[in-house]
Amino acid sequence: MNICIIVGARPNFVKVAPLIRAIERQSGVSYRLVYSGREDDPTLEPSLFSDLQMPRPDVFLNVDSQRLNDITAQVMGHFDSYLELHPTDVVIVVDDLASTMAAAITAKKRGIKLAHLVAGTRSFDINMPKEINRLVIDALSDYLFTAGIKSNSVATREQQSETSQTFLVGNILMDTLRFNCNRLRKPVIKGVDDLEQTPYLVLTLNRKALLADKEGLKKMLDQVMEAGFCVIAPLRGIAREVVSELYGAEPRLHVTDSLSYLEFGWLAAHAQGVVTDSGNVAEEATFNGVPCITLNDYTEHQETVTIGTNVLVGGDPNKLAACLTALKKHEWKHCGLPERWDGRTAERIVQILLG
Repeated sequence: MNICIIVGARPNFVKVAPLIRAIERQSGVSYRLVYSGREDDPTLEPSLFSDLQMPRPDVFLNVDSQRLNDITAQVMGHFDSYLELHPTDVVIVVDDLASTMAAAITAKKRGIKLAHLVAGTRSFDINMPKEINRLVIDALSDYLFTAGIKSNSVATREQQSETSQTFLVGNILMDTLRFNCNRLRKPVIKGVDDLEQTPYLVLTLNRKALLADKEGLKKMLDQVMEAGFCVIAPLRGIAREVVSELYGAEPRLHVTDSLSYLEFGWLAAHAQGVVTDSGNVAEEATFNGVPCITLNDYTEHQETVTIGTNVLVGGDPNKLAACLTALKKHEWKHCGLPERWDGRTAERIVQILLG
């Protein structure tokens, strides 16, 4: 069996690393890893691959655009050329990017089996570009690999094709976290002498709508600054620019350079709490048992709220303040680990594909 795994952004690599290890343990199975972006993408620092103990991509499509429709068109063209030259039995796509949708369409037009890793996630907001991507990818997929009960129900209910099959395989991000839990490295944060003796919050921001509303964002972050914790914010690009513009030399805020995967893992695992707009970071917080406050009205991973440590506050400063007060008083809700967060998701996926 020839498998092609195509990824479109840095977080995707964290999810496919355990899948690659599981494939490499099987005889008679070969794979190639394709990245839709540039070979010199600055987010793909060498430490990412050494931290995850995985190879760099075999192929780079070198698509470089911020316009979603341009990305879609370019990935379809370049990936079609790749498939023309490389016989492939199954294409595995990850998450819900424009490049993911483009690869899914291209594979199905060539009659290749399509597997969607982390299928069934929904915001139920059709105005979100990613929601359109999710609907298209799941409708085309032959294998829908879901991470939780809710997403499994969604994927099963919406299933379009008689040949499609939905499988509750668990959260593959947990495979990576379990694999690396004893390999985490304490980072050096400028201005913080002893992380282990300093109560701190981790702040991450990435959502474009949140960053564009600077007035609303400042109202939210003011609550974080006033909570009395040291705040450590590993930020990239626009997020770093916006936060630095809003707060300048705020002594309670430590905006850091981007950390390696293992360094960020240590920082998040030892925090008093996490404030984020990232679903992946919220999932990691649940795994670590660390209180998490998500600056959004919804989550595609509902189990982090119903079972895990996550609380949604949207854009409401009062809700955020109440959560921070509960955090300071050590009155966070009782939490547990959702079903099948056991680190064996990749094994299940490979056995299904081979079965």
